[in-house]
Amino acid sequence: MFSRSRRRRTTVLAALAAVSALALAACSSSSGGSTSPSGSSSSSASEITTLRLGFFPNLTHAPAYVALQEGYFKDDLGTLGVKVAPTLFNAGPDAVTALFANAVDIAYVGPNPTVNAWTQSKGAAIKVISGAASGGASFVVAKDITSVKDLEGKTVASPQLGNTQDVALKYWLNKQGEQVAADGTGSVTVTNASNSDIVTAFGTGDLSGAWVPEPYAQSLIAAGGHVLVNENDLWPGGKFVTTNIVVRSQFLDEHPDVVQAFLTANEQALAFIKKNPTQAQADFNSGLLALTGSSVDSAILPKAWDQVTFTDDPLKATLVASAAHAVSVGLLEQSAIDGAGGFDPLYDLTLLNKVRAKASLPPVQ
Repeated sequence: MFSRSRRRRTTVLAALAAVSALALAACSSSSGGSTSPSGSSSSSASEITTLRLGFFPNLTHAPAYVALQEGYFKDDLGTLGVKVAPTLFNAGPDAVTALFANAVDIAYVGPNPTVNAWTQSKGAAIKVISGAASGGASFVVAKDITSVKDLEGKTVASPQLGNTQDVALKYWLNKQGEQVAADGTGSVTVTNASNSDIVTAFGTGDLSGAWVPEPYAQSLIAAGGHVLVNENDLWPGGKFVTTNIVVRSQFLDEHPDVVQAFLTANEQALAFIKKNPTQAQADFNSGLLALTGSSVDSAILPKAWDQVTFTDDPLKATLVASAAHAVSVGLLEQSAIDGAGGFDPLYDLTLLNKVRAKASLPPVQ
């Protein structure tokens, strides 16, 4: 559950929050240099001063918060004269819209919005350059619901139409024998709302459950719900991509040095999370408070944290499976996947593996 604070911390994040309001209005962050492979630069990093970064107030996006709070973005990008301007989104489809509008350069985003961006642009708009998180999503329901049949005639929620949890919820309901259409109508009604509004509606009894990422799943449990489905249990080994890092293809071509510096900072954040989980949780909460004025209840944050595995492996096979689920529930056309050239060209891990090599780590395949 979230606690409200009226005090804004005077931190780097607080200053950047003001910049984020301008990010969506910005028309470009680069000068339009010629296209080049991700391993070489065709335009100087001095041509931009700001990297516009999108992410969510979700625990699965914690590496972004840690990199900001620990100063990794400031240090690594600062050597190029570039600062990070963050913009928060509720869910992936909104972030994709910003990417298409050239209002965000890099974003932490889930697999299904990634697929939608890839297919809508016919394989031109974005590239996956790293993983960020696996796991950390659950279907939490009211205490009187013990089976899928108990949900018939009731209303449940996901964060946004077509986002990763929306696809997961509709796919699971249909696999259980319910008939739920892409728009959420059917034997169980699926509506869409922001994660914070979902928590409020669940507490008032207006929703019977929701498929949400952490820490919102734990917030629903604290409000009296229980886990009907932990999504970890639906995937082999409990691993499935919840968050990848994507970049606008043009930005990658024009500013590979900036992207590599960003990935260096993200790798440092992942290493910090692994070695210092308690401080990493504090960083997440401090960053969240600075950007939103809200923080996660300290009683539920460790429980939510335990549900997530932070990794730079984009877990491609699970993205492919998620895309198949989206096709199954009518939120994606198979022809769109084929028209985008499949998923192999979606991934460019060249710079990630350069960063890993410098850290004496094996490449991510």
